[in-house]
Amino acid sequence: MQAAGSGVKDCMRQGPAMTSRSCDCDVITGPALIPALGPEAAACNGAVTGASRGARKAADGSLFRSLWYSSHPRNGPGACLQTQTKQWKTLADRGDLMTVSFPGEESKLQGPAMVGNGFLLVDVVKNNLWVSSASVPFRMTDYSPVINMKSSGAAAEVRASALFYKEGLIRSVRCLQMELTDSHHDCVSVREDFLAHRSRPHLYIQRIHISNPSDKVAVFDVSSQKPFSGAKFSTSVEKVQDRQFLLSSGRVSIEDGKSILVVLATKKLLARVQVPPKSEFDETVLSVVYTSEPIDSGKLEENFSKLRESAKKEMLEVMRMRPDDLYSEHQQIWSDLFVSGIEMRKIKDAHTPSSDTINITLYYILSFSLAPLVDPLVSNEERERKWSFL
Repeated sequence: MQAAGSGVKDCMRQGPAMTSRSCDCDVITGPALIPALGPEAAACNGAVTGASRGARKAADGSLFRSLWYSSHPRNGPGACLQTQTKQWKTLADRGDLMTVSFPGEESKLQGPAMVGNGFLLVDVVKNNLWVSSASVPFRMTDYSPVINMKSSGAAAEVRASALFYKEGLIRSVRCLQMELTDSHHDCVSVREDFLAHRSRPHLYIQRIHISNPSDKVAVFDVSSQKPFSGAKFSTSVEKVQDRQFLLSSGRVSIEDGKSILVVLATKKLLARVQVPPKSEFDETVLSVVYTSEPIDSGKLEENFSKLRESAKKEMLEVMRMRPDDLYSEHQQIWSDLFVSGIEMRKIKDAHTPSSDTINITLYYILSFSLAPLVDPLVSNEERERKWSFL
């Protein structure tokens, strides 16, 4: 099982607050530093040994396993949710997954439910976008990056979500019953994956899959979960060649009266989605995010223009790629980074951090750290130069 410790505070700087917790099992040996992250991860060098500080004992693992399914309903959307998440228990026992939310269970995740790649962070639950620049740590924007698929006319709904360590994503599963019956075979399921692309630092992806086995049309209204705040972000429809997407521009105020400019290109979706009976629906929402260094108010338009051109160029590039290729690209790089060489062995020391504490710490370190050595935009010369510092 791969893991790393908890000295994540230095890497996080001003990102979302989080805490950690532990139970009674594991000890760590092996290197904590991940070379591919480059010099940006140097602040995390003491992460492994720091994990024991502040950790507290969690619920007994055997009790958690025995109660995983015992209290959940066996019919309707509850049974549907069990079917959709039946592999989660095995993955959790193996240390590959942490539950974010599940009906009738207390969340094991003590920090934010977020995805990140060192340049951008998305809090999936709170629907917040955090951005950074070369000279400024993460700052929260007023932009809402998460697309909400709200069911129109569902009689009942249950949901669960989990963080997948080795895949570098958060997955949400919802089961909806269009009519009140005891059968779960007609439940509509909505699976969503959220990820910040590991080797494309400007790219955030939300994958949506809807399965409708019922005899009725399933209707969903598409929107962000919260409106844009005031006039800080403006959005227009952009048409380039045969592609169409939304282009949003805004700014984040910082010290000394300066601002960080933010430009986002996002795939344009229909306001309503109808999934016919006995059919499935797939959508991949691509969002490209560009930011500036802190600038004075007199130079806004010139910098906005440059950022818009950069965002449009990359948006056209990723829209031409197959979504599965983008996902595989992310997953391969993230998995290589997560396998850090850290080993764990079973002990009975109640003060030693658990595998969950170690793995979530490594997950946060990777989410808050750039990985310039796997960035396709970095030249071979620059990559060799960065290697020389390690």
